[in-house]
Amino acid sequence: MAFNLDNIVREVPASKGVAKENVSLLQKEITLFNKAFNNKVKEDFYTELGVLLKAGITLKDALELLGKSQKKRQNKAVLNKILQAVVKGESLSEVLKSQKQFSDYEYFSVKIGEETGTLFRVAEQLGAFYYRKNEQHRNLVSALTYPVIILSTAVLVVAFMLQFVVPMFQDIFKQQNVALPGITKFIISLSGFMQSYGWLLFFIIVALLASKAFLNKNKHFKQLKDQFILKLPFIGNFVKTVYLSQFTQAVALLTASKIPVVNSIQLVKQMINFYPLQQALESVEQQILKGNALSVSLSEHKLFGDKMIALVKVAEETNQTEFIFERLNMQYNTRVQQQSKMLSTIMEPLIIVIVGIFVGVILIAMYLPMFKLSSVIG
Repeated sequence: MAFNLDNIVREVPASKGVAKENVSLLQKEITLFNKAFNNKVKEDFYTELGVLLKAGITLKDALELLGKSQKKRQNKAVLNKILQAVVKGESLSEVLKSQKQFSDYEYFSVKIGEETGTLFRVAEQLGAFYYRKNEQHRNLVSALTYPVIILSTAVLVVAFMLQFVVPMFQDIFKQQNVALPGITKFIISLSGFMQSYGWLLFFIIVALLASKAFLNKNKHFKQLKDQFILKLPFIGNFVKTVYLSQFTQAVALLTASKIPVVNSIQLVKQMINFYPLQQALESVEQQILKGNALSVSLSEHKLFGDKMIALVKVAEETNQTEFIFERLNMQYNTRVQQQSKMLSTIMEPLIIVIVGIFVGVILIAMYLPMFKLSSVIG
């Protein structure tokens, strides 16, 4: 394919390091305030646009049909703006660039599709990308929903016992003037803290959850949160696999569009909102600009596994980058599905055991003085 990449190469550094959306992994589909054009809508939009364009329907007619099929007014409004701009003579890529709902990755992909006359194929690829992204999100939600429900219930049970049950035993111990063991004193002091500051602690937690969307806009908070998630047992490895799957898929799609490797890295760095991966790709980009091969640049970061590095080296030697990254993406997708099931399987009994230990410690702490009291009465 012969098309001009000069403009694209010049435009990428201008937006270097700037992400249009700063949304956490669990907000990809569940968005606040009914946000227009979330990832699920984009999946349907690009998939249906690719089908319509491939069938020979003009871009204008395709956008009209897609606009009529939208149920939400916000989505209709976005598509109407796009349609009106296209009718006035603007290219679809330039319109997408002007809309905050769309990322640079989508803009450059659509731009290349327009320049090569393969817009329908690019639309299909974008639909496939968002399908897998949404599927990974669903896997993550599915893996964490039940453990989170169990953990939340357990926290409420423990809080209830500390707030209401322990004080009842405390009154009995005071009336009978029973000598308390150390573990009982600790639980009673913990109960006193809950009674004094329990509601304040509750409101702080609610405030943190409510302000999550605003905190995610803070760069330092986002960095600390992502680093913390990456270090969590089981969850950290699973989240890393999810983002590596998105990385390999994005590189495969961009390579298929004949985008140079350094520009592909720049675009992927902007579209994937995970600080450890963004930081690694920033370094990889600099190494490539210095003349190093992609495999050598990736090998300097623990985030990328030895298998990926070896396959990327093979891809460079055989000039099959697109094929290799597609294979890597399939492997990571399979691993995401397996790990999501394993994560759910491991976390459920683990949380139950932890909850049982907490409740057991409280009960033992309360009943030890009762046994001593019954022996004294007897």
